[in-house]
This record gives sequence, structure tokens and C-alpha cells, in this order.
Amino acid sequence: MGSITKSLFLIGVLAFTVGCKNSKKEPISKVETENNITIDLQKQIDDCEAQLEISVPKLTDLTKHPRLIETNETEWKQVPNHKLIWTSGFYPGILWYAYHATGNERWKEEAIKRTEVFEDFKNITEHHDIGFMMFPAYGLGYEIGGKKEYKDILLTSANSLASRFNPNVGTIRSWSNKMHPRWQQHITIIDNMLNLELLFWAAKHGGDQKLYDIAVTHAETTMEKHFRPDLTSWHVLEYDSINGNVLNHHTKQGYADDSRWSRGQAWGVYGYTMVYKETKDKKFLDFAQKITDKYLSLLPEDMVPCWDFDVAHDPNEEKDASAAAVVASALLDLSTFVEKKEDQERYYNAALKMLKSLGSDKYSAVGKADAFLLHSTGAKSLGHEIDVALIYADYYYIEALDRLRKMQEKK
Repeated sequence: MGSITKSLFLIGVLAFTVGCKNSKKEPISKVETENNITIDLQKQIDDCEAQLEISVPKLTDLTKHPRLIETNETEWKQVPNHKLIWTSGFYPGILWYAYHATGNERWKEEAIKRTEVFEDFKNITEHHDIGFMMFPAYGLGYEIGGKKEYKDILLTSANSLASRFNPNVGTIRSWSNKMHPRWQQHITIIDNMLNLELLFWAAKHGGDQKLYDIAVTHAETTMEKHFRPDLTSWHVLEYDSINGNVLNHHTKQGYADDSRWSRGQAWGVYGYTMVYKETKDKKFLDFAQKITDKYLSLLPEDMVPCWDFDVAHDPNEEKDASAAAVVASALLDLSTFVEKKEDQERYYNAALKMLKSLGSDKYSAVGKADAFLLHSTGAKSLGHEIDVALIYADYYYIEALDRLRKMQEKK
């Protein structure tokens, strides 16, 4: 190769490398519907990236992850990457979605750093939250980041989760009684529906068929026993470990045992939408629609629920933006699964209304704190995480924005 040709070749390689390094996604236009619902999707994605530009340089301790921003504070409170703290996977998940939504390689590099610090969590068997911890990090790393070497970690994680399945009950045991001594036998919480995604993924990627079967059985049992006649969800069910009978209906984070905790209903909406996506079993789609319609019927005008529907009549009670983010993301998927056009439009429009509200000055953290969203409530009944920014609210918010972007690109 001659010197001039060689130089041109090297310049071309460098240009290609730099182009890939900074391969920003094409700007996307405002999203409008026939009902005159308009959101500036690109601005909301740009706002998220701008917030990461501020927060990421501050979050340098790889032994910790951001959990919340307290009321009237501006920076993330970080907690240890401990096997009993369920929120560790959401921050790397946010970074993976930021990379996917923007094309900025910086977020991929940050996501890899933040994902690979807790590989050992793949062996957790003490609780069900391994799904929350591993799939947003390693699962998105595999799917979005092309990190195929994460496969074995995810398969091990799925088997660890499956070890908590009790065939006598038909569900995965959520918490240990040592962690929550109020309950003496088999405990399952509605949140556990989200962890089934890890089992479905593993079954499709070389894992045992039993992982799929466990996920389906858990979903069936929860559908039968975890919801009231009015289609609202309890938070905690205690089952007899031997015969599978329901012993108690309780709550940990809702207002009262008989109240309707809004994020619990949100977990159900997301969970059954995801289960239908993975199984294509119409009974799950029908149920997802029923509990979604119930959730939507309880919302205020701004589409962001009070932390518990049964205290929503009091204007002084706090909101939960995290529930709105979870449901907005689920509704975008649900709108593509239902057959009737009016249902497609109804769910899609509801999702856009939620995202528009969350991106508004009322809920956006831009210019106020380092998060994407404010006004989430984690556990008011326990006296903490009240009217704060929460890392999982940001996770499901950017997931929803990325899903909407993909839908617009397909159009």
C-alpha cells in the first residue's frame, strides 16, 4: 500500500471510528395524535441526557448506586451495592437506555462500568429482587449493548430466582421471613411480576423450559389470587407453604391492608402486559386490559396517581410519579398488542398524556435536582421516601421515552 493510499485509509478508519463514537440518533419530531395530544419527545430525551451530563460525573463510587434525592435536595443519595438492596440495577439500566435513545457511546461506556460491578449478584437466592437487579443491567447490556458475554450471568441469575419457586403454592417466594418477620410462611408480593421477565428471557436463550413454566404458573396463580373482585391488587399475600391456601392479604407500602396502593396496581399492569408479550396467551392480554382499565379509571386529570388511591381525596397526600412512569411504559407496549383500534388509540393516548405530564415543569427535575423526575413516593407507610426522586421512576421514564422513540422510527 502506497504512503498516500495508506494515509487516506487511516483517515477513513479514524473518521469511521469517530463517527461511531459520536453516532447521535437523528432528531425526532414532536409526537402528535388525532386527539391533539402533542409531546416534544426529542426535548424530553434531550432533558434526560442533560441531567445525566450533570449527575454522572458526581457518581464515581462504583461500590454504590444512586437511590433517591430527598425532598428539597439536589443530588442523589447513594447506597451500597448490597445483595439485599433491590435498586442496584436501575442506574446501569438508565445508562443503557440513554445510549439506545441517543446513540452517545459515552453512556454505553458508563453502563458497562456500572453493570459489571455486581456480577456476583447472579447467585442471590435470599429474595426475588434478583430480577430487578440483574435484568435492567445485564439484560439490557445483552440486548442493547451487544454484550453477549452476559448470557451466562443472566442464565445463572434466572436459575437463582427459580430456586425460590414453591410448586405447592404456585408462586416464587418474594421475601424471607427473616427479612420480614411479620409473615411466617410463603410471601408473594405483586412487584414479583416484573421479575418474570428474567425467566422468560433465560428460557429463550438456552435456559431450561422449567424457567418458562415457572413464570407462567406464577402469573396464573397471581392472576387468580392476588386481585380483588374490583380488579385492584393487594400488595402482599401470605400463603400456606404446604397446601397453597391464602392465609393473609396485607400491604407493606400501601396505606392499609385493604387499600389500593397505586404502584402495586402499576406493577400488575406492566407485569401482565409483559407476560402476554412473552407468551402470546390471550388470557394474559385480557387480564392486562382489565387491570389497566381499572387503573386508568382511578387517575386524576394529570395522569399521575396519589401514592395510594384510597387517600387520593386528600390534596395534601403525595403523588407517585414512579407509578405513572411504570404504566406509561407498559401502555406503549399494550397499545401494540390489542386488536381493536379504539383500544390501541386509548392506551397510546393515555401513555402520551402521562409522558407529557411527567415531562412538564410540575414533575420534571430539570433545573431543580439531578434526577429526571420529582414527586415519587416509595414507602410513605414506612415513613421514608416521601415526595422524592427515585431511581426506578427515572428508569421506567426513560424506558418509556425510548419505546416511544422506537415506535416513531418504525412509522
